[in-house]
Amino acid sequence: MAVSAPRSVLVYVGLDLMGDALMKMPFVRALRDTYPQARITWLAGKGKTVFSGPLAPLVKGLIDEVIEDVGIGSDWSELLRRPLAGRHFDLVIDTQRRVLTTMILRRLRCDTFISGAADFAFSSVRPPRGYKKPTTMIRQILDLIEVASGKKIEERLAPLYDPDSYARATALLPDGSVYVGLVPGAGGRHKCWPRERFVEIGKRQAARGRVPVVILGPDEIPWHDELKAALPEARFPLQEAPSRGIKPTALLTIALAARMKAAVSNDSGGGHLVAAGGVPLVSLWGPTVMEKAPPQTPTLITVLARTFGSMAMEAIPVEAVDAAIETLLTKQP
Repeated sequence: MAVSAPRSVLVYVGLDLMGDALMKMPFVRALRDTYPQARITWLAGKGKTVFSGPLAPLVKGLIDEVIEDVGIGSDWSELLRRPLAGRHFDLVIDTQRRVLTTMILRRLRCDTFISGAADFAFSSVRPPRGYKKPTTMIRQILDLIEVASGKKIEERLAPLYDPDSYARATALLPDGSVYVGLVPGAGGRHKCWPRERFVEIGKRQAARGRVPVVILGPDEIPWHDELKAALPEARFPLQEAPSRGIKPTALLTIALAARMKAAVSNDSGGGHLVAAGGVPLVSLWGPTVMEKAPPQTPTLITVLARTFGSMAMEAIPVEAVDAAIETLLTKQP
């Protein structure tokens, strides 16, 4: 039976890295829209969540309580006790599908428990007969709200906006230029398109009168001097920010993306950050599965290495990426 007006809702995740959390923002918004009066608790049982740190300002008013890194959901011995000291919730939504974790969470005191694990075998409410698990992670967890509420939940993509960060981004990337973002990093080097090809894209954009903007995260700082020498026309706003008295943050990166007309990125946390700013994005994919977790931006072109006969990022030619960027730019006024 659908849950109409719970007073308390708990959402369980294992942990939230930056990319994970950004992909879940449509879920967070939809949950608040569906249950506007509920107290929403976000439980990261196996690690940290950026919703308690870098992205906390974005979920203010959407999530009321964050609990993290409390060791819930991993060990069989947890079945012998109740998680969270027996706290009660009207509705619990389990966003993961590992059966042991779900069994542990089923020990929570709650009126309604929603989980897709084992084809909803542990769930108080199940989807209609014939339901098929969606491909994308975000649609899978949005469907949990549909099952709980009995209402159709649309995937609503909207740029994430922090006014203070946007003001700082405007100081770093002022009006008067057309900015094109380059995000060359990724958590695994196997997901990185060759840096020299990002440089070639930057040179082509500069030759067309646009300003390349290189977004380098903490792990890519050693690349700065090399890229600056190869692409002197480019801006490196996250590295320039401290000299302007501005702290580089995830929210600043999102706001910088909102200043761009287009961007190109690997499958990476940085790519999800610029997507969160709503920038039209060319997303490059090689050995990872694009269909499961594409960046959340309204205008997206994916370029897949497998289209060119290989799963290696090196298979993606400069010409394909260049053409995709021009397609995005010509669609805009």
